[in-house]
Amino acid sequence: MNANSLRGVLLVTLAYALVGASFTANSLLGAYPYAGGQALRYGAACLLLLPLLGRGGLAPLRLLTARHWLRLAALAAVGMVGFNLAVLAAERTAEPAVPGVLVGCAPVVVAVLVPLAEGRRPARAVLCGALLVAAGAFTVQGWGRTDAAGIGWSAAALAGEVGFTVLAVPVLRILGPKLLTAAVCGVGAAEAALLGLLVDGAGLVRTPTGVEAGALVWQAALATVVGFVLFYMGVQRIGMERATLFTGAIPVAAALSAVLVAGAAFGLPQAAGSLLVGAGAALGTGLFTRAKEVSATAVEEHARDEGRVVVHGHVAAAGQPDEPRAGQRLLGADALAAQEQPVAGAPGDRDRDRGDVVAEERGPARGQGLVEAGRAAQREGLGDDRLG
Repeated sequence: MNANSLRGVLLVTLAYALVGASFTANSLLGAYPYAGGQALRYGAACLLLLPLLGRGGLAPLRLLTARHWLRLAALAAVGMVGFNLAVLAAERTAEPAVPGVLVGCAPVVVAVLVPLAEGRRPARAVLCGALLVAAGAFTVQGWGRTDAAGIGWSAAALAGEVGFTVLAVPVLRILGPKLLTAAVCGVGAAEAALLGLLVDGAGLVRTPTGVEAGALVWQAALATVVGFVLFYMGVQRIGMERATLFTGAIPVAAALSAVLVAGAAFGLPQAAGSLLVGAGAALGTGLFTRAKEVSATAVEEHARDEGRVVVHGHVAAAGQPDEPRAGQRLLGADALAAQEQPVAGAPGDRDRDRGDVVAEERGPARGQGLVEAGRAAQREGLGDDRLG
């Protein structure tokens, strides 16, 4: 695994650990109005992110079409507001481990459905790793009392977890991690406020207690601002299928935070499950495998693999011309010299990481790497093709 992929793994792992720790904070908000609390959480996260966008940071929003805004609305409704609502509803008739186990199956769903939807076979290593992660999540949490309603709401939470990643990838190409998080949090706050007005009316919000205020700050600042941004940065580097493998970090972090906050036990099942989660993530991401040399031809054959925003394995750093390595001049001697152009960096992500590359000559212009346009570009040349 190269340094860029390893960085993506670390980013996604930390993001999911923050989300897992937020489950303990969520348990402190049981008496607070659900929709109002979500509106405050996502609204505060959006406001916290705006100063971090920098001058002109909102400009990429002008590139979004009505279809993209609908995708953002679905992402917020399904992957954020709906996910949290489904977990709370499941826990009314099921023990918390039940939705936790179902959500732990998200890597398996993504590893199977996403490749099939894109007309390719699931990657064997990713699928095997996903099964290990799901088994590890089950081992950490166990299984609890439930009924049909608990199973149904837990399945809805699983759909929300999958949607949080899958729905975001095309828009991530345009906005980048920070602006995408700010935009979807703003939309999510509006949706939660509307839901609260319909359900709770004037009781939408109330003054929180000290404990509730601390839990809301944790969820807004760490679980949402830091967690979401780190996750989408990781998705840019390792792709959504491999990023989703790290959902197994959620139950592990939840178990560890429960030990620190509530004095819960962390015994042999939790330790064994954590090892399974780690082994599955390592297998699925190729953490211990040697990086293979990738040719331009191989990239064309797998251009849509995992929705990554890279061109091929040996592009030059952003702003530098692309020069094939020795033994890789598949197009003949100096075939690209007359058409050589600088490679643009990824839109909306200004860390200038050499792995975040979007397009070359004949690919979409900077800021226009839409998923619809990207697929057309792949048929003509090397076009642009994730967090968890």
